[in-house]
Amino acid sequence: MEHYGLEKLGITNPKSVQRNLSQARLVEIALEKKEGVLMDNGALVVKTGKYTGRSAKDKFIVDAPSVHDKIAWGSVNVPFSQEKFNAIKEKVLAYFNEKDVYLFDGIAGADPSYAMKFRVVNELASQNLFIRNLLIRPTKEELENFGEAEFVILAAPGFHCDPEVDGTRSEAAILLDYEQKMAIIVGTQYAGEIKKTVFSTMNYFLPQRGVLPMHSSANMDPETKETAIFFGLSGTGKTTLSADPNRLLIGDDEHGWSKDGIFNIEGGCYAKCIHLSEEGEPQIYHAIQFGALAENVVIDEETRVPDYDDASLAENSRVGYPIEYIPNAVVPSVGGTPKVILFLTADSFGVLPPISRLSNEAAMYQFVTGFTSKVAGTEIGVTEPQPTFSTLFGEPFMPMDASVYATMLGERIETYGTKVYLVNTGWTGGPYGVGSRMKLSYTRAMVTAALNGSLEEADFVHDERFNLEVPQSCPGVPSEIMNPRDTWEDKEAYDAQANKLAGMFKENFEKKYPNMPDTIKQAGPKPL
Repeated sequence: MEHYGLEKLGITNPKSVQRNLSQARLVEIALEKKEGVLMDNGALVVKTGKYTGRSAKDKFIVDAPSVHDKIAWGSVNVPFSQEKFNAIKEKVLAYFNEKDVYLFDGIAGADPSYAMKFRVVNELASQNLFIRNLLIRPTKEELENFGEAEFVILAAPGFHCDPEVDGTRSEAAILLDYEQKMAIIVGTQYAGEIKKTVFSTMNYFLPQRGVLPMHSSANMDPETKETAIFFGLSGTGKTTLSADPNRLLIGDDEHGWSKDGIFNIEGGCYAKCIHLSEEGEPQIYHAIQFGALAENVVIDEETRVPDYDDASLAENSRVGYPIEYIPNAVVPSVGGTPKVILFLTADSFGVLPPISRLSNEAAMYQFVTGFTSKVAGTEIGVTEPQPTFSTLFGEPFMPMDASVYATMLGERIETYGTKVYLVNTGWTGGPYGVGSRMKLSYTRAMVTAALNGSLEEADFVHDERFNLEVPQSCPGVPSEIMNPRDTWEDKEAYDAQANKLAGMFKENFEKKYPNMPDTIKQAGPKPL
């Protein structure tokens, strides 16, 4: 039996080893092993059990000598001892013995100059299918000449830690060791942990090579080839807004910005399924087909028809599919220097404008602040929108100090004259529970106007409280929603709520970024 180098890791006696199997073969095995069932559209659907979102408090980074001074240690990047990591590693490697093992050797980074080779070791065929969809798939020739992987991920959801013995918080653990170039994911079957482990790893290594990693989606004008970046946390619309039938999709979640332009880190997409409809998001809807892996989507037991509105298994139902499943995807997924950047925020207070323009200083302020509302289901325990400040619109995945990434973005905006807009995909007419979610068709129209330049023809009014330039009109959007105060029946209630949020911005910035330059500090919101 071919081990494909697994014995070098310490897996010396597996029951079988399968490397880079086809989608069809992995689906067959997953069905044979009763890991999931087929939906009527051909996609494989699995239930992930207790963990239906990322378990942020179970993630740790090994505090090794060579990485200690590079990590921004704290409540997000929590240290873990090398000794405890090694002890768990030995147990997990032993756990893989006598089991069917599924390998995927894949690539992160569509630009070969900055690509990194990953080896993912799975105990589940369905999870191997997931990472096959999400990483860049090597050609037959590339696989034959793959050589040694630069980073290894061991994913064993059936292995449960003992917190008292292993030093973890629970039976689940996501452990990253940048010195040994290995990660361990155990106790959770939520596949997003594997994807985000790849991203967190790239976010550590890419800046050291002069590349800005970004928690963003990106697309391109089919004629001019001008590119746009969409920053935002899960649930703010990155995947939805970048999947625009009138533009070419570069990627939906993770990108790098080098001296040559931008490139997708991944080879697939990971979209939310809750309330998915053919009318609202046709490209994502039709990407759920044979070969895709859906998680926690409720289906009719007889017909196998999915009910995307049923959240009884999870609010955070998801699907992972190769980027080629989007008809207008760019492969290889690379693009030029971005002309426009859009910061997406889901404001549950209902007080931010639906779109506004940022000065360079305000762009830096909003980037490091990363305000949004965590949407239900994306993390364990989040059941309704929660206002949050997530540094760089991706704090959970950024191991280095915020200033490293912010400085790189600021230099690029300044050098290339990139325009930056803040887009509120959250609530209008009142806060969550009172107002309504911004209509997707309006947001799409505003984004289109920002991308094609027509938004710049509008009259802009300065919002003194939030330090934003607010357009008073936009093609395809009712003018009365452009200024959020106008959408509230109780204007005094709006002022109170807006001051509350502005105060939260100010307090958060003073607490987290005391050493930022005054020009950036002054570019943020302030209560009136």
